[in-house]
Amino acid sequence: MQNLLPEPPATRLPVNDEADAALAAAEEAGTDEAFANVAAHFPTYSAAWAALAARAFAQDQVVTAYAYARTGYHRGLDQLRRSGWKGHGPVPWSHEPNQGFLRCLYVLSRAADEIGEADEAARCAQFLRDCDPEAADALASN
Repeated sequence: MQNLLPEPPATRLPVNDEADAALAAAEEAGTDEAFANVAAHFPTYSAAWAALAARAFAQDQVVTAYAYARTGYHRGLDQLRRSGWKGHGPVPWSHEPNQGFLRCLYVLSRAADEIGEADEAARCAQFLRDCDPEAADALASN
């Protein structure tokens, strides 16, 4: 059966050059403190939360990873809504400013699975795939 309703337009989050530069500097420094400073100075910037979540998850700090990812996910939802997203529709991985939100969603799914929140893990994994299957594939292959 073919869907005759048009899909909503893709949502693209705005570029934040200042936050991007701060995150690049944190990556160069390579410390949790540097990444935490980016999140503190740019709390709506999901990429900082995603970096903190991924680092915590890699260090087997699953609850911390879950908390960081959930924060970045919710901040990302706020930004998506401000950018015209109506709760569904594509959030393209190819648009770099979207990647922080999508990375948060990915880590949130993995951390939820690790702490036994199977429903949450499945919901987040499906939401990621619904946003952009390319994101789900790219993140799963890392």
